[in-house]
Formats: sequence, structure tokens, C-alpha cells
Amino acid sequence: MKVGFVMLVHEALDRAQQVARHWARQGAPVVIHVDRRVAAADFQRLKDALSDLEQVRFARRFRCEWGTWSLVQASQAGSELMLETFPEVTHVYLASGSCLPLRPLSDLEAYLAAHPGIDFIESVTTEDVPWTVGGLDQERFTLRFPFSWKRHRRLFDGYVRLQRRLGLRRRIPEGLTPHLGSQWWCLTRETLTAILTDPRRSEFDRYFAKVWIPDEGYYQTLARLHSRQIESRSLTLSKFDFQGKPHIFYDDHLQLLRRSDCFVARKIWPHAHRLYDAFLDPSNAIMTGAEPNPGKIDRVFAKAVERRTRGRPGLYMQSRFPNPGWENGKTCAPYSVFEGFAELFEDFEEWLARLTGARVHGHLYAPERAEFTGRQPIYTGGLSDNAKLRDYNPQAFLTSLIWNTRGEHQAFQFGPRDNQTIGEFFATDSNAQVWVITGAWAVPLFRSRRDFAELRKEAARLQKIEAAHLDVLRSPHRKARVRIWTMADFVEAPMEPLQAIVDEIGARGAKRLTEVPRMVDLTGFGSFLQRLKNAGMKPHLMGDFPVGDGAGAGSRTPSPRPNAAGMR
Repeated sequence: MKVGFVMLVHEALDRAQQVARHWARQGAPVVIHVDRRVAAADFQRLKDALSDLEQVRFARRFRCEWGTWSLVQASQAGSELMLETFPEVTHVYLASGSCLPLRPLSDLEAYLAAHPGIDFIESVTTEDVPWTVGGLDQERFTLRFPFSWKRHRRLFDGYVRLQRRLGLRRRIPEGLTPHLGSQWWCLTRETLTAILTDPRRSEFDRYFAKVWIPDEGYYQTLARLHSRQIESRSLTLSKFDFQGKPHIFYDDHLQLLRRSDCFVARKIWPHAHRLYDAFLDPSNAIMTGAEPNPGKIDRVFAKAVERRTRGRPGLYMQSRFPNPGWENGKTCAPYSVFEGFAELFEDFEEWLARLTGARVHGHLYAPERAEFTGRQPIYTGGLSDNAKLRDYNPQAFLTSLIWNTRGEHQAFQFGPRDNQTIGEFFATDSNAQVWVITGAWAVPLFRSRRDFAELRKEAARLQKIEAAHLDVLRSPHRKARVRIWTMADFVEAPMEPLQAIVDEIGARGAKRLTEVPRMVDLTGFGSFLQRLKNAGMKPHLMGDFPVGDGAGAGSRTPSPRPNAAGMR
């Protein structure tokens, strides 16, 4: 049993030299293909550095580019030289210059000897591939791709659209069923020889030369014609992110790589000195005989992909921030918004904080300043009460507040005088609880001594703003938990809503209310609304208030309902 390695090298030639020397010193033949774009002087230095090793050869060079036929040409040249020069080789292992052996060569050869005649190459039909990125799975075999995806992206995309529009399709060579898989494989000498000496090779090569990313389909498809038995998996550990780019392994992945029991890993950061020192040191070589099991670390990579794509709830990372809709939840914790309560009750903020333990702020989006609890100028996390700073990004202001105070329930007041740009944000946030008393904004106007003409104009403006806000809260796209009362209905029976608020925000098992906030004096409020009507405005959001000072119109404290002990 003898394994030969074909290495495709594009960069980090010093690391490729280390790996080639590691394999050659253990008796493995190594054929290296160096990208033709590498400078001649650098290529010569690599050859000179390995000139003392008889088992190392250099293949004919091609100018390589990702996604093109040149990568297949490079592997063909290396494989042909390997089979021609080293007749004792029974298996050919394709690797890259950024690969790193994780287990000793003797361990790999023993494993292959225990699986005679098996080709280890991932090879699945296009219908069964869940990991292609970009939407080109079957089409990569039926369309033509004469333009470089990297260098001529607009031409690439435009030509794909043109072929789709015209219904152009390539004919797949007779007898071929396209398969896809990892480009890093380990094939038996018999299978690889049959692929490279196939009488129809020129036909197959012409076809695959215009396939997109042919190195993921050429050997994977042709192996199905010539292999006696395929184990559809790669012996090389390689992981990809959600964009189809390979994960890069760093020094802190050392234990993770050891747990995988794979023979080779890709892609290794060139400056991961600890990894190269650990795995290329012969004194650390331990034969385990274990079955390669990349599944042991799949959970770690799955969590990494989830963190990369979804992040942590309510935390906006730099890498994801410019993409709306990428957030994993708009905020990180539940919070409450109260509309009209501070206008209707004199001490609502203090009362709610005392009964629920929540941090109850004033109007965080007031035009003058952000009214933090205690009216602090700077709040947790360095948030300023400056209105200009807050309004530069109102959404980030709220998400930062909720994130900075994790573990505490936040509540704040909101009304039509406030910056309305935040309204749609919390209305579509599943963490938000919104409690609304419609029309309560009229109470401060009623209690003020401003000129009535000004009051009427301001009342019309605020009512229009609140009506638009209520439409947002009632939208089918709403995700917040919203409860709305007209002011008339709330004043008539305030205890049930207040109890619901305390039950929702406070600790579970809270008792019936024994303490309630004091309602402002509403004597004459009905007459005030009638004056607005007489002046040509229709104040409809408050509900039906009697014109006289009837029930519910005077100043009073809502009476708590008696509990089981008769306490009031």
C-alpha cells in the first residue's frame, strides 16, 4: 500500500514546502503543481528547497483561477506525472498547499489497506446537493460559462441570464450523470488511470471545460463510470460558511482538529505556527486507527454559521449591521411601552417601578431630551439624554438601552409629541408590550393655560399623529403585544388594566393591587372636549366623555378591588 500526494499550490509556498517535506520524509511520493501566476523566482526557491528529496516532483504549470477548467488541468498534470513516475503508488491523494496532515502517513495507509479497492470521493447527484451557493447546481452542467466569475462578474451574470431567456441548454455527453462533491479526493490507481486514459477523455474535457467550477464535478462524475466502489466522502476535513467560502483554521482550533480524527485538514492559516508545529512534529505522531469523523465537530461549525448569520438576539454586529432583516430579533429582552399613562396619573412612573421592580423611564423620545429614570443625563452603557444624539439613530438608541440593561425590565412612556420614527420599530418587535390609552395626550392641554386657539391647533396635530400611530399598532405586520383603551373606557374602569400591567411585568404570583397611582383631576374635561368640537375639531380618540362633570370626571384615586382578606 503506497499513497502519493498531488499538491495544488497557489500561495504560502513556505508552508507547502513544510507539508511536502513531511510527507516525503515518511516515504510518500509528492507531485507539486505551482500556479503559473507565482513568480519564477519564488517557484525556483521552492524547487531548490526540496531538491534533496527524490520523491518530490514538479508538474507542468497552468495559470489557475477559481471556478475554471485550469484547476482540473493542474490536477490532471499532477496525477499523470504521479502515475507515470511512481508505479508503486496504489492511491493518489489530491491536496492543496493550504492542507495540513493531521495523522501520520502510516495511519492513512493502514486505513486504505483496510478498505481495499475503495475510492474516497464525495460524489452526489445535483438533485441531492443541499450546499451549493448561488443557485447553480444543475445549470452549471447545462449552461456555458466562458467568462470568469471573479474577474468579469457582470459578463458572467449577463450571459447566464441571456441563456436562460433564450432557453439555451448544453447537451450532456451520452452516458454521463452529473455529480458534485468536494474537490479533495483519494482515488485508487485503477480508477484514476481509467479516468485519465478514457477513450472519450477529449470529449469529456471539452464538455467540462465550459462547466462552472469543474473541479467539483469532473472527477466526481467520471469516477461513477470507472470506480468499482465509491465511498462518497472526503478524507480531508474542509468546512464552508454560509457564503460557500472555506472556513480557515487558526491556532485555537488545535484541539478541534484533533477531535475530528481526519487525515488532512483544509484550509489552514499560513501563520498558524502552533498548528504546523504540532501536526508536523514526528514526535507528536500517534496512530489512532480511528475512523475519520468530521461529524464530531459539525455542531461547532453549525453554531458558528448560526452566530454568523443570525447573531445574538438584539445585538447588532458590525459585520451584519448594514443588512436589514439579518437581526435575530430586534431587541434582546422584553420591554414595555406606555402611552397616555403618565398623562393620566400623577405618579405613574414611581408607582410602576415600586410594584414591579422594573426600570421605568419617562418619555425617552421627547423632543427636548431622553427622560431616563431619575432624569439622569447619562445612562447605563454611556447613553446620553441628548436628543440629537438619540435621533441620529432612534432604533439603535432603543436596542442599545435594552442590551445594556439585560436582566432588568425596561419601560418607558411614549406619545404623539415624541419622535415617531421609533413607533413602527417597536410595533414590529415581538419583545415589546405596548399599553395605550388613546386621547390621553389631551389631558396636559386641558390642564394648561395656553390660548385656546393654540390648544385647538395643537390638539388637531397630536390627534392626527396618534391616529397614524394607532394604524401602525393595528397593522397585520404588528408583532408586539398591544392593548388599547379609549380614555373614556379606561377612566370608567381603571383597575382591571392596572392589575393586568402589574401581573404582566411584575413577579409571578403577584397579589391583587393594594396601591394604585393617583389620577389627575379631570373636572371639566368633558366640557373642554366640547369646546374643541365647537371650534370645528372632532376629538374622537378619547371616547365618549359626558359634557358635565359626571362619573369619572373628577379627581380620584382608583379603588382597589378587595382581596380574599377584604383589604382595600
